[in-house]
Amino acid sequence: MQVLLTIVSLLIVLGVVVFVHELGHFLAARWAGVRVNKFSIGFGPALVKWTDRRGTVWQVAALPLGGFVSIYGQEDMFDRKKYAELPADQKVGHYLSAPAWKQFIIIAAGVTMNFILAWGINSALMMFQPKNVQLPVVGQVIQATPAFQAGIKPGDTIVRIDNERITNWGELIIAKELAANRDADVLLLRDTKLVQVKLAPAARWGLIADGSKTEFRKKGFFGAMYAGARQTYYQSKTLLMVLKQVVTGERPAKELGSFITIAKESGRAMSMGLLALLSFIALLSVNLGVVNLLPVPVLDGGYLLILIIEGITRRKLGGRGMEVAIFCGWGLIIGLFALTMWNDLARAFGLQ
Repeated sequence: MQVLLTIVSLLIVLGVVVFVHELGHFLAARWAGVRVNKFSIGFGPALVKWTDRRGTVWQVAALPLGGFVSIYGQEDMFDRKKYAELPADQKVGHYLSAPAWKQFIIIAAGVTMNFILAWGINSALMMFQPKNVQLPVVGQVIQATPAFQAGIKPGDTIVRIDNERITNWGELIIAKELAANRDADVLLLRDTKLVQVKLAPAARWGLIADGSKTEFRKKGFFGAMYAGARQTYYQSKTLLMVLKQVVTGERPAKELGSFITIAKESGRAMSMGLLALLSFIALLSVNLGVVNLLPVPVLDGGYLLILIIEGITRRKLGGRGMEVAIFCGWGLIIGLFALTMWNDLARAFGLQ
């Protein structure tokens, strides 16, 4: 039963996040007058497919671990000669027939939709899920820790960390992660005075919340929209910091997980109820958006970077160098997939 729940929840989570991402590309291409050949949820042979009145094939494929939108002529962006030799009637609806700024919007629309989805879910949860929030009030300071050495005292309220406003204890924990291996500038409210201190990097700062200082919060529409945007921003920033720490060696790469981790967490969220599942969908949507924006060839961010470089230099990129870059990009993606799969399998068999 648990296995079935995990599989169903994975299909729901990935299906929603991938569909929204690809829908962004699809809608932007249609808006730009570019033809879309195929819209696929999943890879491999089609289980179900149909063709709409504008010639786009819609399908659900056998391997539902992703998806794609096949845009007419996008593969020719590094072979302009091929496009130039096309007859005039075959250039209609071609990706390269759209101006560069429209191509930019087509590529950026996928991650934009992911962030909008996350923002919408986070905002809705803020509005319809009022809860008791642990305020950032210090209840206890552990001796011989950075907080103790910085002079933080019980009763202090954390106002800001590195210029980020702190409104609850959860944001304090996130800020601790973002500080990584550097000193953090912390602004405290002590009685009626503001006090500035520095917290040295450490596994634990040594702060324990005052459990009696909570607040029941229910947000209106605009407050929820703002809070949802802030939550989405924090989720994006946290993931970027984690990726940076993995690349620099500050965080072990074994913490990364593949779709097996996604399946496990999806099943856990689904067993906790609809709100937890929605929250996980928002988090995964942010992750997909951030990862796709990385400036790696074959990812959306790589193509956006190419368009920016072409716009600045007024030269179209292509040739052997671009082929090598794309090949290396695929190598990086495949290597990352293998690493995350190994991490999950190693955890499953107790090898980590």
